[in-house]
Amino acid sequence: MSAATVGLLAGMALGFAAYFGGFWAFLLVAFLGLVGLIIGLMIQGDLEMSDFTRSRDRQ
Repeated sequence: MSAATVGLLAGMALGFAAYFGGFWAFLLVAFLGLVGLIIGLMIQGDLEMSDFTRSRDRQ
């Protein structure tokens, strides 16, 4: 699936959530989409937990 198709589907999902559920439903769908994206990237191997944390050792 191309990036444009994924973007279109995500935009449509957010639009439906905003129209039928209001602002809080829009935020919930956006947040859960972000969580799903992060998990998907981690499973795919493009993202690791170490990308979110920084080392306290500065040498």
